[in-house]
Amino acid sequence: MSVKDQIRVNRLFKEDPKGRVFFDTHTTIISDLSKVRLLRCGVDTVRQLYRGLIRPEIMALFETPGVMVNFAGQRWHSGRVGKDSGYQYKLQNADLGFILLVKNFNAKIDAIGPHVKIEVSPHAIDALSPSRLQERMDYYASELLSHLELNQCAVHLALDLQGWKPPVDLVARMHCRARNHRDISGINELNWSMKAAVYGRGETHMFGSASGVQLAIYNKTEQARATDKLDYWESVWRRRDSFDDTDPDNYDPAQDVWRVELRYHHSIIQQFASGSVNLHSGQVIDTRSFASFCGHLDGLWRYGLGQFKLLARPGRYEAIWTLIRDDVRVDLPVDSLLDDTEYKRYYKSSRGFSGKNVELFLGNFVSLLAREKVGAKKAFDRLQTWECWPVIRDHYAAKDMSEYDLYKHIKDLLEERHVRWGRAV
Repeated sequence: MSVKDQIRVNRLFKEDPKGRVFFDTHTTIISDLSKVRLLRCGVDTVRQLYRGLIRPEIMALFETPGVMVNFAGQRWHSGRVGKDSGYQYKLQNADLGFILLVKNFNAKIDAIGPHVKIEVSPHAIDALSPSRLQERMDYYASELLSHLELNQCAVHLALDLQGWKPPVDLVARMHCRARNHRDISGINELNWSMKAAVYGRGETHMFGSASGVQLAIYNKTEQARATDKLDYWESVWRRRDSFDDTDPDNYDPAQDVWRVELRYHHSIIQQFASGSVNLHSGQVIDTRSFASFCGHLDGLWRYGLGQFKLLARPGRYEAIWTLIRDDVRVDLPVDSLLDDTEYKRYYKSSRGFSGKNVELFLGNFVSLLAREKVGAKKAFDRLQTWECWPVIRDHYAAKDMSEYDLYKHIKDLLEERHVRWGRAV
């Protein structure tokens, strides 16, 4: 069933594509959003990945974890990181706003591989143009790796607003498409959690998978206060050059700011880069870096709000969803390519040769699990961190199997192997 917008009108009740009053012709309910203030929509996180060979002298920086070291003309804090990150070591400079993750867990140190991921904080993104930011990231990567090549980026887009907060039945009214419709959305799970211990009185609503497209809605004022960054964010919200022209003095410090955030995994960015086409040239956009992709962020913003649908009732968008989809543009000093691009996601086929390999791999994988006495849950968690996981996931999705179905399949195969052949055979 297609979802339609409510009629959008001005205060005189005349249809207006920029009006802040919304009218549902079926229920006759009127929603007045004139007091909603759109403070800022920007890039909250950039992660740029690189392939290459780790320079021999780099590993000496991590010989004594937890100390200050010199790297690329700056002082950095050196340390180890957990396996969940996918990397073994990090260099961090919070003042600069960069974390350099080094040595991929799943690649040999003396071989070319995806050994570096650079994470950039909001204040560094805000201070540098996309081209200058890319130059800075590329420079750090070149100091860490030889045989350097770009390996795609990941981004988080965040809208901060006042005059609105999530309804109590947000989860019930938030709709997203199932995993087996992966050619449309790639969303494979829906979950909600309240993180009062982290964000005080605030709630965090999370939808989607971290390895795909994820939506987060949370109280940004509480989160910024808890992390001692409220002063910084208030300075951002007070800027008079807000894109919301209805009120140049947008920010009200007496009101909480809520954030709507879309998080795109690097594998999803790659699908857009491989599937989206320039309408004038007919060429696939085929980008690898944040700087070359950032003109497409308006397209990603609209795409995400079309995959996660906040409904007023079945078949009708909630008024706030129409407003933030149509009126919001990502605040970056680049030309938007939204109107010049047809956005599609390209899915590499897992049929035929690669599909056969997936089936063979899973059988051998289960045999090894039985021999090493590894449980299904631990094995599945490890499998999801592997670079080949998207191919495996998409292969079984084509058979209408969700990630949970695949987990149960592995569990059942493992149980059968134990019963028929024994655990150590």
